[in-house]
Amino acid sequence: MAGPITTASLTWTHDLQFHARSGHSSLTIDSSGKAGPSPVETLALALAGCMAIDVVDIVNKGRHPLRGLSASLTAERAAEPPRRFVKVDLRFVVDGEVPASAIERALQLSRDKYCSVWQTLRQDIPFTTTYEVRP
Repeated sequence: MAGPITTASLTWTHDLQFHARSGHSSLTIDSSGKAGPSPVETLALALAGCMAIDVVDIVNKGRHPLRGLSASLTAERAAEPPRRFVKVDLRFVVDGEVPASAIERALQLSRDKYCSVWQTLRQDIPFTTTYEVRP
């Protein structure tokens, strides 16, 4: 049995800019990252977003008092083409009295089981996740 299907369409608008649509959402993808995120920036957003969604979902299902969560991703790219990610650091700031063990479990579950974006990327990329809890 096949899983869900994801579709995306891009329409070239001008220069190296495209109108992108997937599902009910759309955005501009711009090679220079000015009119919208570049493809690589879009990938970074997808990875951070995927893990952030997982962490919020898992922590909430554990009935912990989560008041807020923010994520910031820094990715180092290879110097030569294809200039892929060679190192990724993803930091979370958690607002609320959420036990460290719950956050660590959520991060591990996201990374090992649920985050389809991370699972799609090459597994030889050093990838770290950190967090801070602000009660």
